[in-house]
Amino acid sequence: HVQLVESGGGLVQPGGSLRLSCGISGGTISALCMAWFRTVPGKGRERIASIENYGRLQYAESVKGRFTVSEDSANNALHLEMNNLKVDDTAIYSCAARRRQYNTCYLGDYIFWGRGTQVTVS
Repeated sequence: HVQLVESGGGLVQPGGSLRLSCGISGGTISALCMAWFRTVPGKGRERIASIENYGRLQYAESVKGRFTVSEDSANNALHLEMNNLKVDDTAIYSCAARRRQYNTCYLGDYIFWGRGTQVTVS
């Protein structure tokens, strides 16, 4: 059973940076397609960064050029480097996963979720 645990959230000033991590247990990152989501109360959940088929990286327009997602195979983790943070980036950030076989992500919803970590830009 895959378990995901986020870390690295906190309070940062506008223009600052944070690095989030998602630790993975019960599975290996090479067998998963990972993503970062964020949730703002009253605004729903947004997928902001993901790793797709053949390792292609995909970003939401709202974070493109500021956020970078990366796989860390050595530590079996996923990272999200966030730069030039804005007040509108304030949210709960969660990592999610769906299974991957060879270089192709399984179709359908993300089935494994972490509990999230709060990021506050103020």
